[in-house]
Amino acid sequence: MGNRGMEDLIPLVNRLQDALNSVGQSCSLYLPQIAVVGGQSAGKSSVLENFVGRDFLPRGSGIVTRRPLILQLLSANTEYGEFFHCKGKKFTDFEEIRKEIEAETRRLTGSNKGISPVPINLRIYSPHVLNLTLVDLPGITKVPVGDQPADIEYQIRDMIMQFICKENCLILAVTPANTDLANSDALKLAKDVDPQGQRTIGVITKLDLMDEGTDARNILENRLLPLRRGYIGVVNRSQKDIDGKKDIKAALLAEKKFFLSHPAYKHMAESMGTPYLQRILNQQLTNHIRDTLPAFRTHLQGQLQDLNKEAEKCKQFSPDDPGQRTKTLLQSVQHLAVDFEKLIEGSGDRVDTVNLSGGARINRIFHERFPNELVKIELDERKLRREINYAIRNIHGVRTGLFTPDMAFEAIVKKQISRLKGPCIQFVDTVSQELISTVYQCINKLSSFPKLQHETERIVTTEIREQESKCKDQIVLLIDIQLAYINTKHEDFIGFTNAQQMYNQSNKKTAAGMAGNHGAAPPSRLVVIRKGWLTISNIGIMKGGAKEYWFILSAESLSWFKDDEEKEKKYMLPLDNLKLRDVEKGFMSSKFSFAIFNTELRNVYKDYKCLELACYSQEELDSWKASLLQAGVYPEKVTVDRQGNRAPENFTDPQLERQVETIRNLVDSYMSIIYKTMKDLMPKTIMHHMINSVKEFISSELLAQLYALGECSVLMDESPEQQQHREEVLRKHAALKEALAVIAKFSTSTCTTPLPPPVDSSWIRPSSPTLPRNSGTSGKPAVRGHAPSVPRVHAYTPSPSTDGLQPNRAPPSVPRRHPPAIPKVK
Repeated sequence: MGNRGMEDLIPLVNRLQDALNSVGQSCSLYLPQIAVVGGQSAGKSSVLENFVGRDFLPRGSGIVTRRPLILQLLSANTEYGEFFHCKGKKFTDFEEIRKEIEAETRRLTGSNKGISPVPINLRIYSPHVLNLTLVDLPGITKVPVGDQPADIEYQIRDMIMQFICKENCLILAVTPANTDLANSDALKLAKDVDPQGQRTIGVITKLDLMDEGTDARNILENRLLPLRRGYIGVVNRSQKDIDGKKDIKAALLAEKKFFLSHPAYKHMAESMGTPYLQRILNQQLTNHIRDTLPAFRTHLQGQLQDLNKEAEKCKQFSPDDPGQRTKTLLQSVQHLAVDFEKLIEGSGDRVDTVNLSGGARINRIFHERFPNELVKIELDERKLRREINYAIRNIHGVRTGLFTPDMAFEAIVKKQISRLKGPCIQFVDTVSQELISTVYQCINKLSSFPKLQHETERIVTTEIREQESKCKDQIVLLIDIQLAYINTKHEDFIGFTNAQQMYNQSNKKTAAGMAGNHGAAPPSRLVVIRKGWLTISNIGIMKGGAKEYWFILSAESLSWFKDDEEKEKKYMLPLDNLKLRDVEKGFMSSKFSFAIFNTELRNVYKDYKCLELACYSQEELDSWKASLLQAGVYPEKVTVDRQGNRAPENFTDPQLERQVETIRNLVDSYMSIIYKTMKDLMPKTIMHHMINSVKEFISSELLAQLYALGECSVLMDESPEQQQHREEVLRKHAALKEALAVIAKFSTSTCTTPLPPPVDSSWIRPSSPTLPRNSGTSGKPAVRGHAPSVPRVHAYTPSPSTDGLQPNRAPPSVPRRHPPAIPKVK
């Protein structure tokens, strides 16, 4: 015996699912769950079995359902069951399904009436069902027995709430006819989550067990204690019938006979019984399908529109046509050249808003990382002065020099210039690596043709390496040119006279500024160099802890504000005598930090000797360092000798000290010219020898080299994945068309029944579970207040194939609400 009331919709739903499942698409009609809620032994399991048409649920007295059973009904050609905890095993005997449910319940809850919120997930495949989810929940109880906890009532109510609060859950509130309906726990819980009664159906069981002379006519006619959707009476099998193996078909015949023969119910027999309840549920499913179809149709139409262009290309492509292969090769190389140029030069379409890429990363290397590397290679003060001292004394030999020797200046300058080779070569390597990454990013689009991708990658990478070698030779040549002639007549060079005057000046601050400024003109005081968020990370917790501020860096100061509106200024720090140094990244920190300190050991902020500032990425860190460098805040110079002392070189000869200071100033002035020249020429050299050359090569010579291989037809062999993808696109395109045609038939094959008008359901009082009495000294019962309000959740709309929850997981839709602590019984 199957659920005949649902079978009218089965062919249409199956056709839609078959059309979509053939291409791995899900039929997202999101059919609702049906939760059966009621007290112990109210007949919930019997009602549930009637939907399936099979006898498969555990039976007995007291609490039998001790774990939620999520039952997924799936339409199939054969009839069998599967458990999530027994994947791969098919149960064709429904008696075995019953035994497995009992065994799985005992495995988690024991055999002494314990309960668990972890659901059992069961799928039943049958040709007589429609895809939907049924939930059998533990019966509501008030008195704990066996291993049940003292707050059993609260736990079961909380467990039930996890399911019935979902907007797509239809609630069957089951109440025995031989109990007081006004005190029905099932109706109280339904009222909590469905105050309008739009998804609650009252089910009255055990009508055949009412006392003689009494009946439930007024209730079933919805006149007494009304519900919006009314009540449906059913007569289930008794325990004697179940023990006697009375099948469901015979039970349904007996139920029909009962309603037709009973004087109080025979006038409404057509609207009573399990078959009528099935028809009501069938109508709810029909309504739901019709409500869901417009959005589902729009979704499929959007997918079809997205596929149209690709499907058309797949139809036109013929892998065995030589002309088609040649055309595709030509188009692929052209697209590669365009994509590479867009990534290097930048473009307005498909802009990456998450990470820097292509030309932007190379630009950052040009103007942020390379200037920082030049600053890092400067000799420390102690070592520089020592080398100048030795150079002067070695040039004079046994004689005592009266004048500052220009040969010492030239020797020191040439040594400094030679040290530029390492960072400059490393600079080329870094740009080359970024260039190769950019090329790979473009070549990955050729993955449909593995051989073409491999050969293109090999040819372009070889070209980049060749241009990299030429670029390195050119840069070495540029440095050798600088070494060939020291131009002391350069307009920016201070000369010997000015260098000696600088030594005679008493303002050491001016001298230090000239030594560190590399000859660059100071920026305007009014110019804002950089703005951005930074975190001051070294402020103690007692003083507010690390906090993020909006920083503004100008030529004269570093200021920070409460936020980027720049209204509430927190502090302004002058840049005089400031240096910066790196700060090691903490073990648990995800930020990148640097520190600012005063070279005269003064406090930079309140009572802090240094200010540790942190940002979120290495790119931001490099950018801030470059901006501070532009403002004249340079990295710390470490001057440590073998013994770890940082004291400057002491000169016993005042004349030698004067000569050393003069040459030091000359070296700094000349090297600032070299730094400016290299910072200008390096990006130009790389752009000419590498980036522009590679771009031109891809545009004009790559295709010729691919043709020169003599294997053009082999290059265009598709990968198996691409062949499969093309076939899948065509199948999906056809399936979407078929699904849309099937959906069109839904509109003419189903009809909708309106929702009944609202009724006054104020007679249902709010649920208020209580705890056992406390035997403490107070003598008062420990009463738990009203049940917690229903959690606010979004409508849960599971797919038919995934309505069930993951095995051994509590339902995820509603957060678990922990009950208050239980008073200890002394």
